[in-house]
Amino acid sequence: MWTYVLAWFPMVLIAIANGLFREKVLADRFGELLAHQLSTATMMLLLGGYIWALFRIWPPTSADQTLWIGLLWLVLTIAFEFLFGHYVAGHPWEKLLHDYNILQGRVWVFVLVWIAVAPYAVYQLQK
Repeated sequence: MWTYVLAWFPMVLIAIANGLFREKVLADRFGELLAHQLSTATMMLLLGGYIWALFRIWPPTSADQTLWIGLLWLVLTIAFEFLFGHYVAGHPWEKLLHDYNILQGRVWVFVLVWIAVAPYAVYQLQK
C-alpha cells in the first residue's frame, strides 16, 4: 500500500494544475460557478487518466485492495484540503466548506466520490 500512498502525491499536482487552469482560463470565460463545475469535470477526467496509467504500471492485486486504495486517497485528500487549506493557506473554514454546497451548484464533492471509487472502477475496466 505504500506505493499507493506515494502515488497520491502526483494527484495533488494534478489538482493544483487543474485549479490554475480554472482560475486563469475558465473563470474569465464562464464565470466562477460554471468554471468550478467544469473544473470538477476536468479534475475527474484527469484523475481517471492518471489512475488508469498508474494501474498499468502498478496493478492492484485485488478488487478489495482497490477499495482500500480509494479510502486511503479519500482520507489523504480531505485531510490535505482542510489541514493545508486552513493552517497553511490560511483559508477560513467557511471558504473551505463552500465548495461542498450542492444546493448552490458546488459539485466538488463529486471529485471526492470519484477519488474513492475510481480505483475500483479502473481496476474492473482493466480486467
